[in-house]
Amino acid sequence: MADNRRMRLMRRVAVTGMGVKTPAGCSLDSLWTTLLAGRSCIGPIRRFDAGHLPVQFAGEASDFNAEDYLGHKEVRRADRVAQLGFGAATDAFDDAGDLDVDPARCGVVAGTGVGGLITQEREEFELFSKGAMRVSPMLVPMMMPNATAALIGMKLGWTGPNFCVATACAAGTHSVGEGARLVREGSADVVLAGGSEAAVTSIAISAFARMGALSGRADDPEHASRPFDVGRDGFVIGEGAGFLVLEEWDRAEARGARIYGEVAGYGRNADAYHITAPSPGGVGAAECMRLALADAEIDPSEVGHVNAHGTSTPLNDAAEAEAVVKVFGERTLPVTSIKGSTGHLIGAAGAVEAVVSFLAMKHGLIPPTANHVESEPELAIDVVAGEARTWTPSAVVSNSFGFGGHNASLVLIPAPAV
Repeated sequence: MADNRRMRLMRRVAVTGMGVKTPAGCSLDSLWTTLLAGRSCIGPIRRFDAGHLPVQFAGEASDFNAEDYLGHKEVRRADRVAQLGFGAATDAFDDAGDLDVDPARCGVVAGTGVGGLITQEREEFELFSKGAMRVSPMLVPMMMPNATAALIGMKLGWTGPNFCVATACAAGTHSVGEGARLVREGSADVVLAGGSEAAVTSIAISAFARMGALSGRADDPEHASRPFDVGRDGFVIGEGAGFLVLEEWDRAEARGARIYGEVAGYGRNADAYHITAPSPGGVGAAECMRLALADAEIDPSEVGHVNAHGTSTPLNDAAEAEAVVKVFGERTLPVTSIKGSTGHLIGAAGAVEAVVSFLAMKHGLIPPTANHVESEPELAIDVVAGEARTWTPSAVVSNSFGFGGHNASLVLIPAPAV
């Protein structure tokens, strides 16, 4: 029995499908093209009148049409967060090819920071303006954070593990890591793991602005998100989703799947320091990366790239830079953040960034950090900026750090050359 248990824990996790919905593109190709160009997709909010808000710009996934994936009635019964998540998960499922799955051996792990906030905000207006009997009976299933995971599972008919992770900005990375654990331990053979967020709303923007987290660069929103740049003054909120098909390696090889790479390591811990600020010196983040490296059983010297959380906030970027130096040394490997292009996708960010990490392996290019012009001398890391950088694909560490001190890191490695 003990030998069988060890074998299950050693199962490798292949990535065989990926899908994204972001302000910078709603397909793998469009997102990659935008990132390589170093182009920002931040602009004035167009989905509703934001004239009353303290910040009136964001990253909107304007190319996404929910009715490409769901029927008209289904769209009306799903918040945009679930619509985005289902679209990205469907693309990942299709990208994986013929999975030929046993539904009982398939799972879903979907992360989000806040869930169905658009629906909640709309129905609260109904409550206070028109009365309790005007609140929609669909409010609860549309606003609950687990709605995305439920929708994916029900549409695919998958009856294996199905749950939601809600760890703020770390939720997407936690979801990929927890999905990988399900495959590694033998609880599932295939898992759709990722995150979605649709928090470009009046209440979320007002709240983040009031706490001083958002960029106030109203005169130049396109350049407002500036990860690791000396001029950064806060993040830009964005919406989107990213999902990956995680599959037991031998199974993927046996069916001749195209394998992007492997989820080899997963680290997670907590700062236990402050509800919004990171622990001084990036201590928690550094330990989280070390945990992921230990889980992957690789040395820091084997890592060739860090896909950073890099939100464009003064404290968090500084703490992450210090953490990278603690683990890898000064300016020893290229670091990039895609949030200059997409804005901060909150619970979807880490999943989309895992997808981008595998695209960097596939193409042999590390995309530049959009809007990064000048580094602070104190941030002793090598930020890729200006143009893409060629590299020989190797292990990538992808980081996410959330409010509440939630830290998550993945070690992702390329598939062996065929």
